[in-house]
Amino acid sequence: MVPRRKFNQTLLVLSAVELLSNSSWAQSHHQDLLFKKIPSSGQLIPAIGMGTWITFDIDQPTNQLENPLNILKAFFKAGGQMIDSSPMYGHAQKVLGQILPQLNQSSQLFSATKVWTIGNDNGIKQMELSRKLWKIESFDLMYVHNMLDWKIHLPVLNKMKDQGQLKYTGITTPHGRRHSELITMMKNNPIDFIQVSYNMYDREIEKEILPLARDLGIAVVINRPFQTGGLFSRMGDKSLPQWAEDIQCQTWAQFFLKFIISHPSVSCAIPATSQISHMQENMFALKGKMPDQHMRHEMIKYAFNQT
Repeated sequence: MVPRRKFNQTLLVLSAVELLSNSSWAQSHHQDLLFKKIPSSGQLIPAIGMGTWITFDIDQPTNQLENPLNILKAFFKAGGQMIDSSPMYGHAQKVLGQILPQLNQSSQLFSATKVWTIGNDNGIKQMELSRKLWKIESFDLMYVHNMLDWKIHLPVLNKMKDQGQLKYTGITTPHGRRHSELITMMKNNPIDFIQVSYNMYDREIEKEILPLARDLGIAVVINRPFQTGGLFSRMGDKSLPQWAEDIQCQTWAQFFLKFIISHPSVSCAIPATSQISHMQENMFALKGKMPDQHMRHEMIKYAFNQT
């Protein structure tokens, strides 16, 4: 198997991890992280969150969940807020509900999950079950997952929002598909968030979806920022360019993430991981200088010989 990511400048990486492992450092430097504004409310959120697909689908007793517990500790310690899950993700929501009460981070948590079923009654029951599994009073954000029966679910979400049971409504598309349907939906329905796939190699949403989201005031959350690991495989043994130091990128993961979160229409990227060191590395991408438009073009050119 190809390693998840290639490390170069090892001493710098270790230094970054040590900083993120220090609680007092993280707490005192959260104001230096990149926050993005949710257009519909003006609320600020850190531009990197955490996905739970696969990595939190763990069927174990509570006392055997030390690794996901430590991953969440590292996430919150580094200033993270948005945690994204779904009933589609197996045991992930149950695991979150087992761990979150131990961390006492309710004031920092931005909770996001999805309704993923057919029919009005089934949707209401599923959302209530998700709330009980998370062990929270209400969700910040509820999406319709993969646009499944969205014409039925979206009015329910809007009603829940009006009644104070949700802060935000959203919709997601599956793995870079159904973009035309999403565009039509965005133009004709009030919504706070969309979640789509985007990374340095797969950039189709730059053509219409990201500009449309900007014009309509819709927040954009990015899944699969590493192409489910494919970007690291594409890099092989290639080293980071020397000029990556100008934007404080010490690993390919940070290079890929900074490309995404520097886009003005992107609100948050949600990489998933089952390793504490990778969580710390991802979160470090929130700090330091972000690439401008010229450097974003250079990043693409260097990594993939594209323009």
